[in-house]
Amino acid sequence: MAQHGHGPDPSKIMQIGTGFFATKTLLSAVELGLFTRLAASGKTGAAIQKELELHPRATADFLDALVSLGFLKREGASVTGVYTNAEDSDLFLDKNKPTYMGGILEMANHRLYGFWGHLTEALRTGAPQNEAKQGGDLFQALYADERRLEEFLRAMSGVQMGAFLTLAQKFDFSPYKTVCDVGGAGGALSMALARAHAHLSLTSFDLPPVAPIATRNVQAAGLAERVAIAAGDFFAGPLPKADVVVMGNILHDWNEEKKQKLVQAAWDALPPGGAFIAVENVIDDDRKLNAFGLLMSLNMLIETGDGFDYTGADFARWTKAAGFKRISVVPLVGPTSAAIAYK
Repeated sequence: MAQHGHGPDPSKIMQIGTGFFATKTLLSAVELGLFTRLAASGKTGAAIQKELELHPRATADFLDALVSLGFLKREGASVTGVYTNAEDSDLFLDKNKPTYMGGILEMANHRLYGFWGHLTEALRTGAPQNEAKQGGDLFQALYADERRLEEFLRAMSGVQMGAFLTLAQKFDFSPYKTVCDVGGAGGALSMALARAHAHLSLTSFDLPPVAPIATRNVQAAGLAERVAIAAGDFFAGPLPKADVVVMGNILHDWNEEKKQKLVQAAWDALPPGGAFIAVENVIDDDRKLNAFGLLMSLNMLIETGDGFDYTGADFARWTKAAGFKRISVVPLVGPTSAAIAYK
């Protein structure tokens, strides 16, 4: 008789190989606004079918798959019973809550899901598989339309918020007075640090089209006195001077030469004793454990061609070349760490 739990098991191969089934089910649920509609109150399957204009053949499988994956709960029988959001779905996937992080999933659905279909081509050519294939550019395409840009910035802050809040607790900001967040997007990190540390004054620095969006966010949060919005191009001129320079998911967008240039710009902006912090999915030095960091690096191949995620050892090499003395890597949440270099 076969012994359970011994010998090779194909279930992981099946789970990963068909993983896109579950991915697309969740992305379609976000696209349809299912979790936002269920946030107010639970609904029967029949009511959801009507509201979302689902085909009767699809309703039971779609909703019950979301139950089995842990995104919905159901009281009663399939379709006739009442479906409600699971706790995490309700907090993070209801568009009307400030904790909504569906922006990144909307972007995954509109853009990345299709682009990843061309991964084999990217592996063979090293060329991006996104808008750039049509002669466009990821950032130009995003920055040209303020509504799309705002969605992208919301997506980025939603995905990084946990790491930002943890950084505010784990890094000792007490010796420092000023912080500049380079590539600060909608100002999320600056606002998180302002709330956590009353003594800090903060600057969120990004390209000119971002400034009005960041300004609105900071004013709405009542933090305009504490958080300044600065506009510029980090490749074109010096960065604003500060005791701490932070870059959240910025270095991985670029090739090694441009990474080195950004590290040098951070060094130039800091006083002696200042700190440079990169918040990213830092890959373990042995490149065996941080699967998300490695997959994100493949995503950067698809998005930028030559951008890539990196190890703590890579970060140490670039920062030492710029003149930084002491380097440490501090785990934050999930696959994300803070790589820190002291001047």
